[in-house]
Amino acid sequence: MTKVIGVRFKPSGKVYYFDPCDTALEKGQFVIVDTARGTECGEVVQGTHEVPDATIVKPLKAVTRIADDIDIRRMQQNRQDEKNAFSVCEKRIAHHKLEMKLVDVEYTLDRSKILFYFTADGRIDFRELVKDLAGVFRTRIELRQIGVRDESKMLGGLGICGQPFCCSRFLSDFQPVSIKMAKEQGLSLNPTKISGSCGRLMCCLAYEQPAYEYLTGITPPLNSIVKTAEGEGVVTEVNLISGTVRVLLDKNTDAPPKLFNRTEVTYLRGGKRGKSGGKGTGKGEPAEKPE
Repeated sequence: MTKVIGVRFKPSGKVYYFDPCDTALEKGQFVIVDTARGTECGEVVQGTHEVPDATIVKPLKAVTRIADDIDIRRMQQNRQDEKNAFSVCEKRIAHHKLEMKLVDVEYTLDRSKILFYFTADGRIDFRELVKDLAGVFRTRIELRQIGVRDESKMLGGLGICGQPFCCSRFLSDFQPVSIKMAKEQGLSLNPTKISGSCGRLMCCLAYEQPAYEYLTGITPPLNSIVKTAEGEGVVTEVNLISGTVRVLLDKNTDAPPKLFNRTEVTYLRGGKRGKSGGKGTGKGEPAEKPE
């Protein structure tokens, strides 16, 4: 186990571990640290605590010092200057007629470097643009191409659910998302309905997947034979979220299927088998959710 603190540089950015160097640091404080981008001022979002050695990217960098009022004012001034730098860079991009979209600008705390983040369909020759920007800002210039998911994270916005983007609100890392997840969650496979504003599959599919896998494992699958308090029957409908199944009872096949909670039925046999291999409520094996 190693003693660390968690530091974040953007409101919804990734949390990085640093060595507190025996300094008592609490959540909400600001610290000065050295990063791959240069000297940065970050907010402590996780106070001093211990984590397994396997979760640390070595070498673990140490906190330089606790940020003072001057550092915080400098950081705030940098945020203001970044807006001006954004406008200047956009004009220079238009002047050089480059097929690229500027997304964000960042100054390092000591202003030794300024980073410009952009998106583009392919490779861009921006050497002349770098020279131009260096002449304006008289500091080291770095242009970094990012993907459309990173762009959405930086810019923010509202998703189709009406809530702010998950990536800009609380997701610190992007997880792999596959069309299989949408299928197993019983969603429409229409790309326009399962894609976010960035054009990629919605991130919520990934972090909801474990819940669906668990619920699938404890719920009798579609078309399986189950036993209820009113006799045996066939599962005709499954609702994983509400935990209910509709069962067509053998004793009265002319009547509409009856609604039961998953805990009120016992799996006997049949049904399309899933791949998680678990047992549903101790009563059967799971299945892929019907489309």
